[in-house]
Amino acid sequence: MQSGKIAPSILSADFLHLEKDLIAAKQGGADLLHIDLMDGVFVPNLSFGPAIMQDVHRTVDLPLDAHLMVACPEDYLKPVLQAGASLINVHVESTKHIYRLIQEIKVQGVQAGIVLNPGTSFYSVVDLLPLVDNVLVMTVNPGFGGQEFIPAMTGKIKQFADFRREEGLTYRLEVDGGINEQTIVSCRQAGADIFVAGSYVFGHDLAQRIGSLKKAVQ
Repeated sequence: MQSGKIAPSILSADFLHLEKDLIAAKQGGADLLHIDLMDGVFVPNLSFGPAIMQDVHRTVDLPLDAHLMVACPEDYLKPVLQAGASLINVHVESTKHIYRLIQEIKVQGVQAGIVLNPGTSFYSVVDLLPLVDNVLVMTVNPGFGGQEFIPAMTGKIKQFADFRREEGLTYRLEVDGGINEQTIVSCRQAGADIFVAGSYVFGHDLAQRIGSLKKAVQ
């Protein structure tokens, strides 16, 4: 099992003091920053686009985990790449041509990941797993921060972890939604490597909250 990494989701940051929160997240021990790009179509919420992501990239020297919660993610690929994404996660439900899009991301020299909503089966993406660098399992329904963790998703995480081991694959397992000191333990035990935390860390002592999450998965 790879070492656990904490990815604060800036969706829960204070947008009026975003620079302050970004710097505090880095100083507090964040390993990467999770950036939810929402279009109000694929999910019932609007967040921000590549321009804000580019500002984040200029502000803090941390890898950027771009989570495309958008319809037609192909249209976002170029601007997200230009904004400095290190990892681009695409919902398998958002495009008819997910295999081709993953290939295009990897051709650009950026890590490529797939995202599964709670209702999307592990079995529906098996053919993609040898290709991807990351698998993001949504542990809440996508669109809004502060939701309650869905315990049944730990079974799906374990399916991906078991398959990775059995097939000798190297993709990382990421989880997003309802992560706190308790839920992170069950996700870690199921095999997850990267933990997205939003409302649990922002609006609090960032260093203390990030530290408590890292301690929980040691």
